[in-house]
Amino acid sequence: MPDTPPVRFLDRSTPPHIATLILLAGISALAMNIFLPSLPGMTAYFDTEYRLMQLSVALYLGVNAALQVVMGPVSDRLGRRPVIIGGLAFFLLATLGCILAPNVYVFLTFRMMQATIVVAMVLSRAVVRDMVPQDEAASMIGYVTMGMAVVPMIGPAFGGLLDELFGWKASFWALIGLGALVLWLAWADMGETAPRRHASMRQQIREYPELLTAPRFWGYALATAFSSGAFFAYLGGAPFVGDKVFGLPPAQLGLLFGAPAVGYFLGNFASGSFSVRIGVNRMVLWGTVFNAGGIGINLALFHAGHGGALGFFGLMTLMGLGNGMIIPNATSGALSVRPHLAGTASGLAGALMIGGGGALSALAGALLVPGRGAFPLLWIMFATAMAGLVAILLVMRRERRLAHH
Repeated sequence: MPDTPPVRFLDRSTPPHIATLILLAGISALAMNIFLPSLPGMTAYFDTEYRLMQLSVALYLGVNAALQVVMGPVSDRLGRRPVIIGGLAFFLLATLGCILAPNVYVFLTFRMMQATIVVAMVLSRAVVRDMVPQDEAASMIGYVTMGMAVVPMIGPAFGGLLDELFGWKASFWALIGLGALVLWLAWADMGETAPRRHASMRQQIREYPELLTAPRFWGYALATAFSSGAFFAYLGGAPFVGDKVFGLPPAQLGLLFGAPAVGYFLGNFASGSFSVRIGVNRMVLWGTVFNAGGIGINLALFHAGHGGALGFFGLMTLMGLGNGMIIPNATSGALSVRPHLAGTASGLAGALMIGGGGALSALAGALLVPGRGAFPLLWIMFATAMAGLVAILLVMRRERRLAHH
């Protein structure tokens, strides 16, 4: 791309290096899942119920979603750089609050405040769309969200190991150290990429209907929301399944828990390699097929009486593969329906994805009780995966109609 601005690493007068964007997406993903293998132990530490402790996922995702609606337009107006740096600084303070919390309610309050880290994930994608056009953006977002793949792959395993060695607080100390490093990097490397807009926040919110009345935006956003919804339900329910159904210790649970991230990494790599050539719609379609297929096979095995820990977690790599193809491509599609509203679109699409994910995570936590096994979780995941497949088929039908006019 001849009009792509030059990038110089650690030069604040140029757009950020892709390594910085990958690490921003990575720290956001790590905050979501590093402590999950510790949930049973944290339940005992705070002397509470697993369902209440599990809200540390659902509440976090809920606040995360609400912030995305606001952060998109704020960054369209104020710029990406100040919003990212402010969000990271607030995240560090909230993480310290989690460590010092005297009871579960104070912990959950600070855990909700940790959700400000979402600016790193949402705006790293908007920055890409500021820099390059749709198909190229899908490719670059694929590489950026590899940070969200590599990190969850090692995050729970790392968190489980830290828990066994030093207790549950060690995961949060690790977040403080790594978060401080990413904050410094953003400060040193992140040039502003958003074109300066003079519209007030009220004027920008008036532009929401332009997005909300675009059927293709909804199709892409819902394909992402439903497909990733299966993953968020997994986040909420898999620690319970690993602990109560299969009786796995934290370190082993952490290792197996990262299985979807192996597939996600491969899916992101496929997006980076093939999106420009194949186009976003076909990449999303194949992703939804892999996502629903993997969960469907898993469900069929359990119904046939052959469900086991290795099969349960192993088949989740197909869910990860599908999401790795869906998320960067559908996100790029959603951001490209109205390119001048890229930050707002990233926030709205992200809010749908994370908000729906939070609800599904809470639902999985509520339905999983001893005696039911993994069935409630797998059925929730299968239903949402199939809805994602329907959403992208509707987008493709809409585009065929537009092409005929």
